[in-house]
Amino acid sequence: MDAVEQLRAALADVVTDPDILATYRHDEADLCTAGTPLAVVRPHDTAGVVAAVEIASAHQLPVVPQGARTGLAGAANAVDGAIVISLTRMNRIVDVDPAERIAVVQPGVVNADLRRAAVARGLYYPPDPASWESSTIGGNVSTNAGGMCCVKYGVTSRYILGLEVVLASGEVLRCGRRTAKGVAGYDLTSLFVGAEGTLGIITEITVRLNPAPAEPLTMVAVFPRLAAAGAAVSAIAAAGLTPSLLELLDQAVLRAIEEYRPMGLNTEAEAMLLAASDTGTADLERIAALCARAGAEEVYTASDATEGEALLGARRLAHPALEQLAARTYPGGTGVVIIDDVAVPRSRLVELIEGVQRISARHRLPVPVVGHAGDGNLHPNILVDRADPDSVARGRVVFDEIMKLGLDLGGTCTGEHGVGLLKRDWLASEVGPVGIRVHQAIKSALDPAGILNPGKVF
Repeated sequence: MDAVEQLRAALADVVTDPDILATYRHDEADLCTAGTPLAVVRPHDTAGVVAAVEIASAHQLPVVPQGARTGLAGAANAVDGAIVISLTRMNRIVDVDPAERIAVVQPGVVNADLRRAAVARGLYYPPDPASWESSTIGGNVSTNAGGMCCVKYGVTSRYILGLEVVLASGEVLRCGRRTAKGVAGYDLTSLFVGAEGTLGIITEITVRLNPAPAEPLTMVAVFPRLAAAGAAVSAIAAAGLTPSLLELLDQAVLRAIEEYRPMGLNTEAEAMLLAASDTGTADLERIAALCARAGAEEVYTASDATEGEALLGARRLAHPALEQLAARTYPGGTGVVIIDDVAVPRSRLVELIEGVQRISARHRLPVPVVGHAGDGNLHPNILVDRADPDSVARGRVVFDEIMKLGLDLGGTCTGEHGVGLLKRDWLASEVGPVGIRVHQAIKSALDPAGILNPGKVF
């Protein structure tokens, strides 16, 4: 039997219809190539993943694991002739244990569903990528996803205690633990977190849960000058304050949001900071005072959680507002937003934004900036016209210049979106030849034939 016949014999859900295969070709990243898979399999359990990997290994076919395909770096993009393993139907929350403060989930569980299950037990799962209502925990783990709460709670890796992983051989590895402490052996769990499916396919995840925090209180600070907003961020960090959220929106983003949904934003301001605290009013008052001292012309604190949620609405509107801005900038439905992801030390935040503005002007492309100021992780959004080869080419140059700027400022090429296809060259620049050789050695040890998500990361 050929590979497809074997897949059909082993699994109940195998897709080969060309129209359906086309929908599994890529994630949400732009500027990334994508191939056409040989077949898509949609298993419900670990045994189904094992069967698919064993068949792929026997035929030396590439295997591309996918979640909800909300990624922004091309890590889930198919390659020609691959077996795509879609894990979205492995969506069971196996256990939530309030005593141990853990949950055990399959990789297809949606982030928001896990958070709601934790809240029902008086617990909290902090990682909150922007796509949290649709992205899956398996994808979050594979890319080590972040989100707006990272300034206080950190990225996904902080919450992963153990994994079940199907290796390239079809063997099943269980690593990590369920206990609060444990230091036995190499930290294999961390090896698979952020590996983007290049070392194994994650089929079960044990996550750490926190006690539920107090309802956060929220404030906004409007700055006439970008440098003043950067000074406020530095002052908040230097004061030892840990807001649960500290976001920055530049003037271009403020204008895009106001055009998209008028809400009275000050579009003459160069920047707005949005902060939240789940440790009571005293900390938020100190943050507000530091913003005022740094030069904010307006500081407003929400009176309750409902009003705070309304303030957060502006930040959540950033992406659809920028998509509409791209459509207005390039009429005809050909405008697209390339969402970059770069992190620098907080003290270099203003240098990064001002550098992005210079790059934008030099190449005549709009690049609004929004992001997680509290941990130095910003998202420059490059607006290009997909129908214009020159615009796309300039977009690639802008992307690369922003990456170089971030590294030159002592930063990293990705704070939370991962490497995928989009940033392979920049990972090589960041970690150097010795770092790449170590990556290759680990990959060769676990996947000697190179069938797992080939071409991704490095």
